[in-house]
Amino acid sequence: MRIGELSARTATSRRLLRYYEEQGLLVSTRCPNGYRDYDESYVDRVLQIRGLLDAGLPTRIIKQILPCLDKPRSIHFPDATPEMIAALEHERDRMTDRVRCLTRNRDAIAEYLDAVLEHNRAEVQP
Repeated sequence: MRIGELSARTATSRRLLRYYEEQGLLVSTRCPNGYRDYDESYVDRVLQIRGLLDAGLPTRIIKQILPCLDKPRSIHFPDATPEMIAALEHERDRMTDRVRCLTRNRDAIAEYLDAVLEHNRAEVQP
């Protein structure tokens, strides 16, 4: 698919997709007319990249862990320095804390919404 379609399907700007390619997170082939062509699997890949970036991971770490997200999994770790391992552990722990916080907030919103809906139902009934 061309960059415009990938952009539309992932709600990611073309400029950002080109940046991901510059960073080695995506690889396109070139059509004879010079247009970029992306594999269908890159829809999920871009969404994964965006999720990891939203979680606070830098592109250099994302580039290293992307192979772990593929199936079949092919894990490469030539640059797994102690610093990188520590950074990944820190990011994992930070994500775990964020998941806990999001879960707590989701549950609070659900509880509030249930109470509001119940209250509204009680007001409507005679």
